[in-house]
Amino acid sequence: MAQASPNQATVFNPMQLQLLKMFSYVRTDEQMKEIKAALCDYFFKKVEEGMDTLCEQGEWSSEKEEAILKEHLHTPYIY
Repeated sequence: MAQASPNQATVFNPMQLQLLKMFSYVRTDEQMKEIKAALCDYFFKKVEEGMDTLCEQGEWSSEKEEAILKEHLHTPYIY
């Protein structure tokens, strides 16, 4: 992905604009932490739902999970 130049305008989608408007009302660190926790919970639930769907469709299993956990996926060094 190309990096935007410093003079290039950022275009926000409607959701980003809505969040920016809402975040303008955040006044304390505690409020910020609560919002961050709520967003994390939301995305965690979405990931869980996606994983449940994969399991139901037979595209994911505990066997696949174990195989991935045992894989060594690091990049080999070339000397």
